[in-house]
Amino acid sequence: MAVPQLTPSVLHTNKELPTLIVGPSLGTASLQLWGPAVPYLKDHFQLIAWDLPGHGASKPSTEEFSMSQLATGVTTMIDALRTDGVITDGSKLFYAGVSVGGAVALQLAVDYPGTFNGLSSICAAAKIGTPEGWMERAELVAKAGTPTMVTGSAQRWFAPGFIEKEPVISTDLLHNLQDADRFAYAHVCGALAGFDVREQLATTTDPIIAINGAQDQVCPPADAQFIAENAPKATAAVVDSAAHLAPAEAPEETAAILVDFFTSN
Repeated sequence: MAVPQLTPSVLHTNKELPTLIVGPSLGTASLQLWGPAVPYLKDHFQLIAWDLPGHGASKPSTEEFSMSQLATGVTTMIDALRTDGVITDGSKLFYAGVSVGGAVALQLAVDYPGTFNGLSSICAAAKIGTPEGWMERAELVAKAGTPTMVTGSAQRWFAPGFIEKEPVISTDLLHNLQDADRFAYAHVCGALAGFDVREQLATTTDPIIAINGAQDQVCPPADAQFIAENAPKATAAVVDSAAHLAPAEAPEETAAILVDFFTSN
């Protein structure tokens, strides 16, 4: 196992503002996932996205990695951005991620306390699915490719009627899935199989907001409530119109929750 190399994409530059690092869900690239929310976030934050290995701008991984190693990959990327002067020393730093990117938020809170002034797990949980389910998916995708996931993901990702209402946004995200490297996708599934921080939430010290979609069948609002009840500085919020990709489905509402929470920390 090795720490994966993650490629950042600057969505909005303004070093005068706090920096918000935004993370992806499995099968998506952050540019398409977070793009709809940028207009509602850019007045408040410098915005930097990262992509999973083999997704979007990041090169495919060549070996398996754990969720802790993925979180280390995020902090390594941030250190490089500081060295390059993209992130100013001493400025406030926040993090928000979706699904596996939200799981990374919780892993960062466990492994790197104090690195961020606040974190948000969006459409995520302290444990997502079952190890057996993730390993079965990893095996299938490694053999047959990511297109095998498109139909099921379209059903899980979006609230009913969203694809018809927003065909460009939904098609772009499903194209991300088709374009993702199948072996890297399988590696992420392996990381999710081993991810479970339910017992460790009590040790966290960072402010956390768990935001889940009311129509999310993968990570329902009860998962956000669990985080709020078990992490000392956590709270929960629900986006009524969203399923599993809240920043793309309900960008204005999701951004408003993030701005309100982060600007108070």
